Amino acid sequence: MTIALRLLARREYSRKELQDKLMHVGFDNLQVQMVLDSLKASGYQDDQRYLEMLTRTRLRQGHGPLRLRQDLQRAGVDVKEQDGMAAAQSVNWQVQAQAAYRKRFGNTAPEDAREYARRARFLAGRGFLPEQIRRVLADPGNNADDFND
Repeated sequence: MTIALRLLARREYSRKELQDKLMHVGFDNLQVQMVLDSLKASGYQDDQRYLEMLTRTRLRQGHGPLRLRQDLQRAGVDVKEQDGMAAAQSVNWQVQAQAAYRKRFGNTAPEDAREYARRARFLAGRGFLPEQIRRVLADPGNNADDFND
């Protein structure tokens, strides 16, 4: 329990992440499950809180919905069952894509097909959907506040 509390004192962890860390240290599965249940009952570990923290972090970093979903799945958070995913769904991802593009490339449009592909790969690597990428690249100088998606 002490090791788990020390880990949680540094940052939020999903249940799966904590389980993996404790198993790596050498605890058996039964001990780990008991500790995790105790931490959840005490309010020290909460996948909902982890989801909200990760959503805020990825938004600040300029990542898109695909990247967020991938990171949550990797952390073992069941996205379909989490109420907090509503917060991520309420994000205007088109505005996020526009902001990530502007931060990297300014308001300039790609000059040729090669540059268009390079910029599209950048946005795809950030986890944005193809439609969002097409809209940003079609008019990079457009005001992001005009998007309603």
